[in-house]
Amino acid sequence: MSIFGKIMGAIFGTKADAAPAGGGAAAGTGSSPGTGSSAGTGSSAGSAAPAATVDVAPILDKAVAAKGEKLEWRTSIVDLMKALDIDSSFTARKELAKELGYTGDSNDSATMNIWLHKQIMMKFAANGGKLPPEIKH
Repeated sequence: MSIFGKIMGAIFGTKADAAPAGGGAAAGTGSSPGTGSSAGTGSSAGSAAPAATVDVAPILDKAVAAKGEKLEWRTSIVDLMKALDIDSSFTARKELAKELGYTGDSNDSATMNIWLHKQIMMKFAANGGKLPPEIKH
């Protein structure tokens, strides 16, 4: 699994990953996956609609608390990755940057880290993640 996939899976889980495609929870309504993008489908109205928005902060705050160290996931891609038990090494971050299409100098870790954090927050928001107001990029 890609590093980006691990991050998204940690926040949205496997059920959330499957839901936009018709998902396991919606399997009982075999006729609706073709219209899964419509908000009014029978399967999404019952269970997928509440799951469509995932409040990111409590998930990451809980992960940080479990780590028992001060991690600033709201501003640091390294701390976000550490909180989720994902390799946050420079090599791993370079790989994540490659996955997300970074075109800058990957040896400029500060610039790359800022870009990565912004991209991840935008990906969370684009996939139904609710971010605290101070994080909106």
